Amino acid sequence: MKVVNRRARYNYDLYDNFEAGIVLSGAEVKSVKMGKISLEEAFARVSEDGEAWLYNAHIHPYKFADNRDYKPTRSRKLLLHKKQIISLKSKMEAKKLSLVPVSCYTKGRVVKMELALGKGKKRWDKREAIKRRDIERQVERELTRPE
Repeated sequence: MKVVNRRARYNYDLYDNFEAGIVLSGAEVKSVKMGKISLEEAFARVSEDGEAWLYNAHIHPYKFADNRDYKPTRSRKLLLHKKQIISLKSKMEAKKLSLVPVSCYTKGRVVKMELALGKGKKRWDKREAIKRRDIERQVERELTRPE
């Protein structure tokens, strides 16, 4: 199952992609494998002690588990190599980039998160992208129209 954050490509210009593991509980893994995760408001950061964390990713409670003290949007640790974390941190500070979760998927029995470095778009950038996409769509229709 692959869950894609469609708002990421709309709100950010994305550059480098990284694959990271994510620390989850057993019930959260089952919920993610069923596709019950939302990355709409999620973001990631590298902390001062050199660890990467995912914030605001909403994982729906698994209905067959004990959910009394479950917090769906708790922060979760991302598993990256030390060299990757150091390079991410230096790129984020140098170019003022954000670490954006792009998608979440399963690879065998493991849940992985695809992250990308991105720079936030301004409102006029978003409008330009919409105009460009509409023009490309119109040209494609004109070229493929049977005569």
